[in-house]
Amino acid sequence: MSNMLYDIETDAEVSRLSEVTDFLEQHLTEAGCPVKAQLQISVAAEEIFVNIASYAYAPGSGKAKIELQIEDDPGAAVITFKDSGVPFNPFLKEDPDVTLKAEEREIGGLGIYMTKKTMDDVRYEYKDGLNILTLKKIF
Repeated sequence: MSNMLYDIETDAEVSRLSEVTDFLEQHLTEAGCPVKAQLQISVAAEEIFVNIASYAYAPGSGKAKIELQIEDDPGAAVITFKDSGVPFNPFLKEDPDVTLKAEEREIGGLGIYMTKKTMDDVRYEYKDGLNILTLKKIF
């Protein structure tokens, strides 16, 4: 198997989340991605997509494009989210202090923190009017 590239474009709305996760799950399964890695990718992708759906175009609406590149040797999934919403890099937010009890921590930021912890690489750039957020998971 050589590198494969798949993409999907959908409305950036929380109601479209299952469309995105189904798309990823189908292609990751076909690529032989282990279940544990798939679950981590799914949780991270959900976090990123819900953030786009909730904030990128608020209070309006817009599109999100998700690309999935499957690499081999080593096997990896590279998921890229693109939207033309407000420029925003979620990775700049300071990591939550996970040594504190949940009720002592500030609200928010845990999903992005988990994404950074479970993915092998996370990147963000704003280019040509697009937010481009990339996750990479080696499997």
